[in-house]
Amino acid sequence: MAPLTIFPAIDLKRGQVVRLAEGDMDRATIYGDDPAHQAALFAQAGADHLHVVDLDGAFAGGSVNGDAVANILAAFPGRVQLGGGIRDRAGVERWIELGVARVVIGTAALKHPEFVKAAARDFPGRIVVAVDARGGMVATQGWADVSDVTAADLARRFEDAGVSALLFTDVGRDGLLKGCNVEATVALARTVAIPVIASGGVADLGDIEVLRPHVADGIEGVITGRALYDGRLDLTQAIAAGQV
Repeated sequence: MAPLTIFPAIDLKRGQVVRLAEGDMDRATIYGDDPAHQAALFAQAGADHLHVVDLDGAFAGGSVNGDAVANILAAFPGRVQLGGGIRDRAGVERWIELGVARVVIGTAALKHPEFVKAAARDFPGRIVVAVDARGGMVATQGWADVSDVTAADLARRFEDAGVSALLFTDVGRDGLLKGCNVEATVALARTVAIPVIASGGVADLGDIEVLRPHVADGIEGVITGRALYDGRLDLTQAIAAGQV
């Protein structure tokens, strides 16, 4: 069985490393002002994948923390996955040309699915669709708006589109250390043939150990942020647990 990929997260707000509670920009905890240094620390701990979000960009609809992202790309030798405000072809092309391994598209996946499908076709293996859910319904615009589309319905729309993965976040758990919503994540992975990345609420090593057997169900990896920054989860141990 393939390993469970661990994605340490760097969320950017005004150039700083932060974590939000339930996606609320007014509930941000600042963990540092040098994102590139944080990326280098994650690499030193053994990470070869990194998840980066331009939080300001998610609300603005375009890149805001571009300089910080570029510095992260220069500092991190592994694969960087980037989301936040990427809603057009130019944005996708720009980041891929700059060295981003995979681009995460959320709001545009719901509002402009044909654009996402075209990008997945033209950039094989480089497009991830974010399925952000609040109470089972898809949330957009930096999680500020909740649609009338279920997470499963949105996922099915991209079943044969060639996207590399689905990033499923339970917004109600994100940044709260309540534990990952394993049940909902596994249910989504079993619904579609697209690999799923779990996100939201990872509290400690136990979440990694619970998710690991579900690689067989289509869980590709898990994103963790606050648990790492608060010292509740050791990244090296998490990576090792994902490979057992």
